[in-house]
Amino acid sequence: QVRLVESGGGSVQPGGSLKLSCTASMIFTLDTMGWYRQAPGKQRELVASINKDDDTWYIDSVKGRFTISRDIAKKTWNLQMTSLKPEDTAVYYCHAGGAYSETYWGQGTQVTVSS
Repeated sequence: QVRLVESGGGSVQPGGSLKLSCTASMIFTLDTMGWYRQAPGKQRELVASINKDDDTWYIDSVKGRFTISRDIAKKTWNLQMTSLKPEDTAVYYCHAGGAYSETYWGQGTQVTVSS
């Protein structure tokens, strides 16, 4: 069983930046790592992902503003969020997918963008 622990998040004004980090209890078994978010009354959506080949994917609404990266040695992947907008407000969850389709979730962290 892989455990994911998130850090970061918080409140920021529009245009500000935040960094989310997710640390896994083990990383060598993971094929994909990413971040989802869920805003009140909306479905959870995939925001960004990175795979073991360092290929990245972003939802259109965050392209050019968010950057996902990973540090294998630290068993961590990060989501650097810049130019934040009120519509980015949500609970953000880190996610990982294993080689045998197993999935793992972090506990979620609140990101609030408001003036």
